[in-house]
Amino acid sequence: MGDERMMQIKAISGHPGTVPGKGAQREQGEGIAGEVCKLIDVTTCIGCKACEVACVEWNDMPFQQTNFDNTYQTMPTTDWNYWNLIKFDEHEREDGTFMWLMRKDQCMHCEQPGCLMACPADGAIVQYTNGIVDFNQDNCIGCQYCASGCPFNIPKFNPTTKKVYKCTLCSDRVGSGLEPACIKACPTGCLHFGTKSDMVELADARASQLRQYSGFENAGVYDPSSIGGTHVIYVLHDTTKPELYGGLPANPQISLSFTYWKWLAKPIGLAFALSAILAAFFHYIFAGPKLPQPETEGGKEEV
Repeated sequence: MGDERMMQIKAISGHPGTVPGKGAQREQGEGIAGEVCKLIDVTTCIGCKACEVACVEWNDMPFQQTNFDNTYQTMPTTDWNYWNLIKFDEHEREDGTFMWLMRKDQCMHCEQPGCLMACPADGAIVQYTNGIVDFNQDNCIGCQYCASGCPFNIPKFNPTTKKVYKCTLCSDRVGSGLEPACIKACPTGCLHFGTKSDMVELADARASQLRQYSGFENAGVYDPSSIGGTHVIYVLHDTTKPELYGGLPANPQISLSFTYWKWLAKPIGLAFALSAILAAFFHYIFAGPKLPQPETEGGKEEV
């Protein structure tokens, strides 16, 4: 028997409340109970791309031609069939030395997911109580509001299927008690997976080690509070400049238009539409239908 707490639903896109109703439970295996988290220590990443290959293979992605753009990156950005990308950035330090800043780019599985808040389709995006944010393409209407609501530019649209895709944090594996495929493939210990509290503790210890022994006085943990924290966190050499790591936003924000559209703009729009219908109805009752006007001999209506 699996732990029934692992993959229970916390929130659903396009849903008027937090209660998912029936059919919200998935079959589970033994695994981590409570909030899960992936820790990415960029200071030990060697850019081998084993995680990229593992992601493509496990999720049975169709082949995509890579391209060379004067960089070691497999491609410029993630795509609908490429959910995990190692970003390469060469950085010159104050002492004139150069260093590679490599970062695993993927969905951050935000505690306050902008994609889910923006999505109008009921059940297209699901957030589980363990923190995983998953897409259900069967319910996706292809509006791409999720892409606009994401502060990390993660969801990608497939023009053929008219659906949007992203990293699922291997929800199928986690639900069966396994760790994500990318973590299984990592050869250097750059990637870790466990409870959110354990991963934050491990990340803090590593950042302290970098500050104390490696000369990175600004080393720290990237877990932005502006979106309630994330279930993918980083250890960075310098948390004061996260933009150096492939454009990681220093203070990610979700637009208020997406945050409150369901609770404010949408009801107001419906109220205006209802008012227009009622106005037309009462006009018909009190003024009657519009009658045809008599025509003059020249074919014009009389004034």
